[in-house]
Amino acid sequence: MTHATGKYADFEGLRERAVELRRAGYSLRQIRDELKIFNNDILNQLVKGEPPPPWTKRPNAKDDLREKARELRLQGWTYDQIEAELGCSRSSVSLWVRDLPKPEPRYTPEEQRALMQAGLARLRATQDEERKRTKVSAAREIGELTDRELFLAGVALYWAEGAKSKPYDRRERVIFVNSDPGVIRVYLAWLDLLGVSRERLGFRILIHESADVDAAHRFWAGLADVDPSVFAKPTLKKHNPKTVRKNTGDDYRGCLVISVARSAELYNRIEGWWSGIVAHAQARLR
Repeated sequence: MTHATGKYADFEGLRERAVELRRAGYSLRQIRDELKIFNNDILNQLVKGEPPPPWTKRPNAKDDLREKARELRLQGWTYDQIEAELGCSRSSVSLWVRDLPKPEPRYTPEEQRALMQAGLARLRATQDEERKRTKVSAAREIGELTDRELFLAGVALYWAEGAKSKPYDRRERVIFVNSDPGVIRVYLAWLDLLGVSRERLGFRILIHESADVDAAHRFWAGLADVDPSVFAKPTLKKHNPKTVRKNTGDDYRGCLVISVARSAELYNRIEGWWSGIVAHAQARLR
């Protein structure tokens, strides 16, 4: 031993005293100062095998979480619930509570399904509300439409949804077909802006034969502000019993076909207007 003939010669006596102090709750620094042992190797040998007093341990940042996790587990919480509640990893939760008995299921399978369905209903309601807020906010961003804005919107709408002549089959007739009431309202407002009188408009519906044709006539006539009697004979789609249709129910009203009489010039102007929009768009891309 180092300094065997010096002040550390009575090693066993020093060890007995060091162990006594350690068990009394002294820290290594306190034992060093009390016994005047300033050699760290000797000091560690004197207390070897004696655990440090609890008060000398540095607090673990997760000690509180661990205790809370164990408390929740004893209350019957699942790993997922504890993980979500405390914001810690599943592996930590497992390490902290694995010695505790597995809790009995808190709910029957039927209750679990009911809780899940209720949770999904709340989620959908929240999502629906968020969608509604987004749509209302977006609608406010549009503000008031100028005549020019409605004009450009109508040109794009017609070119997307209206009938178009082909180089090999020039028909040059303005015909528009759609099932969306909002789209039809915008289209009719556009025709009014262009000075196309309602007397030049022809109306017809395309609808499945199994639908309520009379109700569809009344709906579209009301939307277009015309008498149902002005509608031409409807085009009925044959019902295929092997096809599962989703466009059924009271809100199914087929498609409304709106044609404009004596519309060759108007059709050609629409083609020109659309070409102008495309040319300006291409210029912005350069």
